[in-house]
Amino acid sequence: MFYIPQSLSHKAKAVIDSKYQAVYICMLPFFFLTFAMRNLMTAQQTREADTYTIAREPIASIDLMERASRAFVDKILSLFPLKDRSLLICCGTGNNGGDGLAIARLLYEQGVRDVDVWIVRYNVRQTEDFKTNYLRLKNLPVAVRELFPGDELPAISQDIIIDALLGSGLNKSLVSFWKLLVQHLNQANKQVVAVDIPTGMPADGFIDATAAAVITDDAITFQRPKLSFLFPESASIMKRFHVVDIGLDEDFIEHLTSDFIEVTEMDILLIVKDRSPFSHKGTFGHSLIVAGNENTMGAALLSAEACLFTGAGLTTLSVSRSGFTAMNTRLPEVMLLGRDKQIEIGKYNALAIGPGLGTGEKEVDLLKGLILANTPPLVLDADALNILSVKQELLEHLQEGAILTPHMKEFDRLFGNSSSWMERVLKAKEMALNRKLVIVLKNRFTFIALPDGKIYVNFTGNPGMASGGMGDALTGIIVSLLAQGYTSSEATLLGCYLHGRAGDMLAAEGMAIIPASVLIQKIPKIIGDLKRAKTH
Repeated sequence: MFYIPQSLSHKAKAVIDSKYQAVYICMLPFFFLTFAMRNLMTAQQTREADTYTIAREPIASIDLMERASRAFVDKILSLFPLKDRSLLICCGTGNNGGDGLAIARLLYEQGVRDVDVWIVRYNVRQTEDFKTNYLRLKNLPVAVRELFPGDELPAISQDIIIDALLGSGLNKSLVSFWKLLVQHLNQANKQVVAVDIPTGMPADGFIDATAAAVITDDAITFQRPKLSFLFPESASIMKRFHVVDIGLDEDFIEHLTSDFIEVTEMDILLIVKDRSPFSHKGTFGHSLIVAGNENTMGAALLSAEACLFTGAGLTTLSVSRSGFTAMNTRLPEVMLLGRDKQIEIGKYNALAIGPGLGTGEKEVDLLKGLILANTPPLVLDADALNILSVKQELLEHLQEGAILTPHMKEFDRLFGNSSSWMERVLKAKEMALNRKLVIVLKNRFTFIALPDGKIYVNFTGNPGMASGGMGDALTGIIVSLLAQGYTSSEATLLGCYLHGRAGDMLAAEGMAIIPASVLIQKIPKIIGDLKRAKTH
């Protein structure tokens, strides 16, 4: 999904907001570069977007809460058949609790009758919007029980718990009665749906795995995913998240200063290039892939096949001669270069090195020679990264725009251990910015650190892709795009998107486990779909 402001015209337009003293000047030819990618927000920035929307729309804060609660209810009703199930809605006394009270009322109006509400009054403070929704709920026959510090916690018999206790404003670990309450909810072993974010989970990325939090099946979050949802540590707290639009001002959000940016399909449509009627194989470049060893020829084959299927005009694979028969049998379109042959680097438009390469002396010398040569745009993966982690001095010789595609362990070997995924991603940001590299930190959500200091998050892909050879395929996709004339940044953003989108297509077709060789076959179809979408 992407957002186009209704207020944007073909002429330059300035919007001046007196409250924030901000001037936004937008021109249509520049609009897509500026607005297509969607900023991800911190918890504080989300509150600022709330405040701005309330002032600018204008809308009363209680009405914005109502809008968010309706969006939550619409989503949960689409996820679960609630009319035959009992619900317990646990509410704090802040705005997250106010959401919970509104949700209880709206569910009742939708015919969901078996609803109980706990109001947890462990804090003295209560917000005005909480008070308003409390009074609105009192007019309905919904069972409400109030809990105070020291009260015995009631048994939980309901089928589903809706967690609306604390929301995203939490900035410290839960203690005392709050911690005991969270433990009580978790011990009930019920299906849990969180309003915006699970109680006890920080919003902005640094997750303490030892801290108390409500173990959640689904979180229905507002406007943007929380940064913490994108990191593997979140899996110990939450299984899934769903984003619902509550109408926060998108112009304001896109002008926030954010290090994290969501890559959208619109971004990809703007990147992907058409093929002109008179183009030929020379138009789309020549890729060289240096990969494979005696026992790892499959990695070389997968990279070459991915390169071929992504559209490079010519693909050459540098492997030992023992692999020639297998390669000629499987990929007759790919040219072969014996590892014993001198590489004439000037013949190629892009170079990938690493998948299944090995880390012996010959491979070290080969990598060193290629890095020190005047190489074309370069992708480094797998054993090339493992060699770099030992020969750190070679990092200093990488050309600007070189692309590194490590998984977590490869990244840590290169740049040092990190205590959390947030620390690791911020380290990737620093390294990419300072060394002018592109770093693809692979995971369920792929973090792409570009030389501009931004972290672009790719959301395509699924757990079925957790199988051998996926990284080899991604390397082949990216080097193919480099050869076709895409910049390092474009090739990486588009390559990661295509890779994940192919996996998503196969998952939609019913495949729970997705081999890399099957995924590669989908790439031409996805590129075709994108090009057709671009012309409509």
